[in-house]
Order: sequence, then C-alpha cells, then structure tokens
Amino acid sequence: MSGIALVEDAKIAVIGLGYVGLPLAVEFAKKFKTFGFDINEARIKELSEGHDHTLEVEEGKLKEVLSNDCSTPTGLYCTNDLAKIENCNFYIITVPTPVDKHNRPDLTPLYKASETVGKVLKRGNIVIYESTVYPGVTEDECVPVLECVSGLKFNVDFFAGYSPERINPGDKEHTVAKILKITSGSTPEAAEKVDQLYKAVIVAGTHKATTIKVAEAAKVIENAQRDINIAFVNELAKIFNRLEIDTDEVLQAAGTKWNFLKFKPGLVGGHCIGVDPYYLAQKAQEVGYHPEIILAGRRLNDGMGEYVAHEVIKLMVKKEIPVKGANILVLGITFKENCPDVRNTKVVDILHTFKDYDTNITIYDPWAEPAEVKHEYGWDSIKELNGTSNCDAVILAVSHDEFKTLDLSKLCKENAVIYDVKGVLPKESVDARL
Repeated sequence: MSGIALVEDAKIAVIGLGYVGLPLAVEFAKKFKTFGFDINEARIKELSEGHDHTLEVEEGKLKEVLSNDCSTPTGLYCTNDLAKIENCNFYIITVPTPVDKHNRPDLTPLYKASETVGKVLKRGNIVIYESTVYPGVTEDECVPVLECVSGLKFNVDFFAGYSPERINPGDKEHTVAKILKITSGSTPEAAEKVDQLYKAVIVAGTHKATTIKVAEAAKVIENAQRDINIAFVNELAKIFNRLEIDTDEVLQAAGTKWNFLKFKPGLVGGHCIGVDPYYLAQKAQEVGYHPEIILAGRRLNDGMGEYVAHEVIKLMVKKEIPVKGANILVLGITFKENCPDVRNTKVVDILHTFKDYDTNITIYDPWAEPAEVKHEYGWDSIKELNGTSNCDAVILAVSHDEFKTLDLSKLCKENAVIYDVKGVLPKESVDARL
C-alpha cells in the first residue's frame, strides 16, 4: 500500500460538473490542480467561458480559478476529453443518482462514470464517490466496474473512498466549504488520505466514518429523516384543514417549546429529499425488511401536489367558478425558492391534476429556464408575465422573492381563487394556504 496517492501531490479529477461537482471542483482548484470532466460539451463550453447556468458559482469566482493550462500547480481545467485526466491520482465522482418511473434506484450514471474512470485508473489512485446511494453501492456495485475496466485489483492496486455531498442548491450561506464533510476510505490508510484531502479545502472540518458503508448510510438517512418529518406536518395540514384550524398558527404555538422540531408543510421535491428515501427502502427490501415509516412518508409527500390541486378546485366550485376551461396561473416550477433547479419538482403534480380538468395553465417562473422545463416535463413556462390579468385561480407554488411583492389583484378576475402553498403571502390576501 506504499504506492497510494499522496495528498500533497494531488491532481484531482471531478467527474460530473453539476450542482455538486462544480462547487467542489472550484474549492479544490484553489489549492490543487483540478480537472473538471463532464460528457456534456455545451456544459464544458459555458464553464470554460466563466458562466454557470445553475448559478451555484458566481461568474467572478469561477473565472478566478479557471485555467487553460494543464500544467499549472493549481486552477480548474474543464474538459470532456478523457486523455486530459489520465494523469490524475484522485478521481471524485459526483454524478446524479435518480430513481426511475417506478421509484427504483437508477445507478446507470454511476456505472457509466465508473467505466469512464476505469479507463484511466492507475496504481495508487483513489476513487471517491459523492453521489447519494444506499449502503454497499460503492464497494459492491461501483468497485467491480472499476476493476473490470481497469484490470486492476481493489485495495491492492487502487483504493476507494466515499464522502457524501451536502450541497444545498441556491444556498449562498451554507456553501460546500462551510458544511462539515463526512469522509471514509476502503482501508485505514486510504480513509486518512481521503480525510486529509477534504480537510485541505473544507473549513468546517470533516468527520471520518469508520467504513464506507457507514458513510453511505449516514448520508441516506439525513434526507429520509427530513422527508418523514415533513410528511408528518403535511398530514397535520390535511387534518387541520378539515378542522378549520390554521396549520401555521398551530406550528407557531407548538414551536414555543424548546425541543419542538420546526418543519413546515409543502411539496417535497428536488434531487435529495424526494429521492434518497427510495434508495434506503430498496436496500431494506433486498435484505427482507419492509420499511413502513419511510415508504409511508414518501407516499404522503408524493401525493401533496394532487392534494393542493384538488383543494383549489374545491374553492373554485364554492365560488361557482367553472373548472373546465379555467385560466390557472402557477407561480413557480423549480423545486425550491430562488434557485433555477427543476429536478424532481413536485409542482408538476399540480399541473398534471389540473390538466385532467381541461384547464388553461400558465406557468410563470423567473428563475427556471423554459427550455429545460420543456425538455424535462413537456410543459411550457415563461420568465416574464405578459399582461396576464384574467386568472380564475393563482397558485403560489414556490416562494421566489419576486412573488412576495407581486400584485395579484392585477392578475386575477374579481372572484379568483388564490392559494398559497408556501405560506408567504399575507393571510388576508389569500383564500387558503397549505
């Protein structure tokens, strides 16, 4: 094991330059020579020009670390050319881990990224995975791909690590360097090297887990825990709605107790909370255990978009507004506020429900790229309102700052329904909120 890569000599390749990979690559590039690799040629082009359409890295900060020279001791070199990363000794894989239409884990991106790294893997290299997975994926699923493609032997010729991402898209306060990082490795020596590598750039510090499986499990339960807690308050919102009690007022009152967990009801989408529990559930079922609480939370949260749509329809019926042919304005399509990320947004569940009633839907989101929304979901969206003033119903689905000062009276018919999913509009200005 004496040939294992040295941290001080690190040449790092980050595989996948999305919401997770790019901010990480930028941090490493400040201290190490870092290569950002992505198969998307358009993505490489925009990054090489100093622009990040995800808005996770500011243009000025990106340009500060960009380098067009492969030989400089530090700096970020973005490429889709595999030959450019063949001399690296640390490979960090940050590709997505989605679920398929049946909510089963889809490891295809991980397999393909492992094949890519396997083609350039050499003795002494360490391959670190950051993608959220169920326990065992790194060593049982990814490592065999690395061995097969490279012809090298695991823990003899090369080593593995796992350090789960903790990126919060759109959050400019809790950035990658300011969030404590879990690290792990396939041998004690590899674990120490992985830990030292991240310590060099993570100012919040690191926590070295005892094994890779422990690190994988720790990550997947972080989001499963949040999912279950949000499912609980979503169920409370449904109950209190029937009891004609304001959920927010209840939560404020209960929140006066020092140990009350302050969660709010809402749509649970995104690439983490709405996906990761299915990874843990899958592994649990493989070993013969049916995870009742985890899956119950998922079912409840997955049904909230349809619930919101039907609540709006009830209000329209009470106001004698014809539902068929009604003009519905939906404010927001991203999965969270002040962020362009539309991955796994649950707003589409509201849209699909209204579509079944033959309504006319306008989606307004100043953050989301219409082309991406169209590609991902088949829906048309707009970034600017073009004189819309005849809405029968308005649904605030995402609490972008732009929506908080919007004069809804100018967009609606006199008797229109206004529904606030996020609870950010003045209570007296809306018909109902979740």
